[in-house]
Amino acid sequence: MGVVFKQSFKNTLITYIGFAIGAVNHLFLFTQFLTDQYYGLVTVILSASGILMPLMAFGVQNTLVKYYSSFKESKNLNAFLTLMLLLPLVIILPLFGISYLANETIGNFLSQTNPVVKDYVWYIFLIGLAMAYFEIFYAWAKVQLKSVFGNFMKEIFVRVGTMILLTLIYFDSITVEFFLKGLVGFYLMRMLVMKFYAYSLRMPKLDFNWPQNTRKILNYTTLIILGGSAAIVLLEIDKVMINQFIAIENVAYYGVATYIAMVIIVPSRSMHQITYPLTAELINMGNIVGLKTLYQKTSLTLFIASGILFLLIILNVNELYSLLPEAYRGGFTVVFIVGLIKVYDSLLGNNNSILYNSDYYRSLLYMGALLAILAILFNLWLIPTYGIEGAAYASFFAFFIYNSIKLIYVKVKFGILPFTSATLKVFVLLLAIGIPFYFVSFSFHPLINIILKSIPMVLIFVYVLYRFNISEDINAVIYKFFNLGKGDAA
Repeated sequence: MGVVFKQSFKNTLITYIGFAIGAVNHLFLFTQFLTDQYYGLVTVILSASGILMPLMAFGVQNTLVKYYSSFKESKNLNAFLTLMLLLPLVIILPLFGISYLANETIGNFLSQTNPVVKDYVWYIFLIGLAMAYFEIFYAWAKVQLKSVFGNFMKEIFVRVGTMILLTLIYFDSITVEFFLKGLVGFYLMRMLVMKFYAYSLRMPKLDFNWPQNTRKILNYTTLIILGGSAAIVLLEIDKVMINQFIAIENVAYYGVATYIAMVIIVPSRSMHQITYPLTAELINMGNIVGLKTLYQKTSLTLFIASGILFLLIILNVNELYSLLPEAYRGGFTVVFIVGLIKVYDSLLGNNNSILYNSDYYRSLLYMGALLAILAILFNLWLIPTYGIEGAAYASFFAFFIYNSIKLIYVKVKFGILPFTSATLKVFVLLLAIGIPFYFVSFSFHPLINIILKSIPMVLIFVYVLYRFNISEDINAVIYKFFNLGKGDAA
C-alpha cells in the first residue's frame, strides 16, 4: 500500500492542480465572462457527452485493464489489443449515422424547454467520441503502470484550454460560438495526444486472429457498457434533465454547486488510477487477504481525505458564495447533499474496482442499470417540484441505494468490508472538529475568513491523526513531509 499511496499522491497533486484551474474557470471565469444561459449550455453539452462516453467506449477501458495481465506473456496480446481498438466502432459508427439522419429530431427533443440547445447535437457527439477514445488510450497507458501523464491530460489539459478560451472571450478576441467550437477542438486534441503517448509505450500491431476467449471478453465488455453507462447516468443525468424541465440558467447554478462538492472526490479519483490495475491483479491471483487489506486501507485513506474536505467546504461555502454573482448564491443545500454522496463514494474505497474485475460483475451491472432508471424517475418526480434541490435529492437517493447494494454485495461474495475501528475514530474526530467550528465566524474579507477557519481545522485534524496513529499511510506522508526520517514506516 505504501507504493500505491506514493503514486496516488503524485496523481493527487496533478488532480488538485486541475481542480484548482477548474475552480477558477467554473466559479469565476464562466460566471463572469459568459451569460448564465451559455454557461448552462456548456454544462448540458458536456454532461450529455459524458453520458454518451461509456456507450461509445464499449466498456473497453475497463476490459483492457481486466484482461491485459492475462495476455501479458501471451502471443495473443496483439490480437487482444487490436480487438480493444476496434470494438468501440461497433457503437460509434451507428451513432454517427443516427446523429446525421436524426439531427433535427434529437435537437428538437433536447431544446423543448431551452431552444438554445438545438444546434449543438454534433458538439455532443464529437466530445463524447473524444472522451471515449481518450479513456481507452488512458487505460492503454495504465496497464503499463504509467498513469501520471494520462492524469495530467485528463485533469489539466482541457481545463487550461478552457481558461484560454474564456480569457479570449473577455478580451473580445473570439465569440461564444468560436468558444464552443474551440472546446470541442481541445477534447479532440487531448484524445490524439493521449493516443500518441499510449502508442509510445506500446505500439499496436494489428492482428485479426482473435483470442480464444473472445466470446468471454465480448460478454464482459458488453456488460461493462451497461455498468459504465449506469454510473455515468447517475452522475450526469441530473444536469441534462434540469435542461428538460426548467430554464437552462439553472443548469449553471447547479453546476457551480456540484463543482464545489466535487472537490471531495479528488483523492478518490487520483488513487483509483493505480489501485484499479492492482485490484485486478489481486483478483486474478485469488489473493483475498491482499484484497481485503487494499480495500480497507483505500477506504480509510479516502474517508480521511474526503471527510476533512467535506467539513472545509460546508463550513466555508457561504463565504465562497459571497465571492460569486448574486444569481449563483443559492446552492448550499445542493453542495451539502452532493457532498454527502461523495463522502459515501470515498468510504467505499476500491469497491468499484473489486466488482468490475471479479466474476460477479454481471448482477451488479444489472442492478446499476435499474438504479440509473430509478435516478431518472427520481429526477422526473423531484425537479419539476423542487428545481435544482430536487435534482440533488434525486442524486442522493439513487447513489445511496446504489452504493449500499455494492457494499453488501462485496461483503456477501468476498466476505470483506472496508470498515475498521479506525473508520469510527475518523468519524468521531470529524464530528468533534465540525460541531464547534460551525459556530466560529469572522467578519473580515471572505477569503481571509476561509483561511482563518480552515487552518486550525486542518492542523487539529492532522495532529490527532498523527498523535494516535489512526492511519499508517497518512502518518507515512506526515513523516516524509516533515522529514522525520520515518518515511518507510508504512
